[in-house]
Order: sequence, then structure tokens, then C-alpha cells
Amino acid sequence: MASLAKLCDANVELLKSGVVHVVPPIFQSYGLKQTFSGRTVTLRVLDEDVSVRELIEGYPDGDGKVLLVDGGGRRECSLMGENLVMLARNKGWSGIVVRGCVREVYEINKCDIGVRALGSNPVKGKKEHDCVQYVSVSFGNFNIRDGDWLYADSDGIIVSKTDLCSGDALPVSG
Repeated sequence: MASLAKLCDANVELLKSGVVHVVPPIFQSYGLKQTFSGRTVTLRVLDEDVSVRELIEGYPDGDGKVLLVDGGGRRECSLMGENLVMLARNKGWSGIVVRGCVREVYEINKCDIGVRALGSNPVKGKKEHDCVQYVSVSFGNFNIRDGDWLYADSDGIIVSKTDLCSGDALPVSG
């Protein structure tokens, strides 16, 4: 994957037209992989982690996708810890973005996967079902839909309705 800076430079018109969005710089970086990308699989939860586990376990293969967990920006508990992050890595997910908190950061930082979250909280999520899968996640003036393309590196996160790169090739504007 090209750097986000290069992807943005090569796709100025797509940024202007709203096909590509820059996610606000609100996320902390965890895990060993600083760069990851893939199609999103979205899940909205409220202070619980059971649904996150079920989606990861039930999904046949992460196949390079990015799991986007929308916790509504709440920070009252964590939505993922080391076990779920390792499970996602072992099932082939490219990365994880949590609009909420994670826990067991020391252990997550040793995992060979990219994780972005608003922060950390040592309190576990509830053990109940309160989720909606495959939904749009709102980030102010734009939505990230299930199946959109997400690209993350140390500069931040961008989301596109279309694939911006193929392999390591730079995208073509248009």
C-alpha cells in the first residue's frame, strides 16, 4: 500500500468530491502493524464485547478485511482485549478500528496486527447482546459503510467508496 499522504496526493479530486474522506485524527495506534488496509466489516455495539467475539468467530475468514467496531465513541469500558485482537489476527483480518476503547494494551502492542482505538480502559465490556452488524458508521459529515475501503498508516486513516490501490501500485486519480 502507498502511504496515505501519497494516496491523498494522487486522489485530490476524489477527496474534493467526497468519494474519499479523511477520518478525524482521534485514534490511538496499537499493535505491531502501523499500516493496514482492506474492505470494512462494520459492527455497532453499546458497551459490550460478546457481539464482537461472535462476529470474529463467525466470519469465515478475515481475508485482509478491516473490522470497524462502532462503540459510539463511548469510553466507559473496553470493547476488545488481547484475546479478541489475537483471534482477529489468526483469522486473517488486516486491522481493527474501534470507535471506543480497548484493553490489555501491553499485550495488544505485541500482536502482529494494526489496531486503532480512541483509547484504553481496563474495564471489560458487558456480556450481553446489543449490536447491529453491517451498518454505516457516522463520523461527523460522512458515513463509513460496510464494504467501504479503509487505509491506515502512521499519518491517520482514510476511507474510500472505491479501491484506491491494487497491490503496491499508486492509484490513478479520477
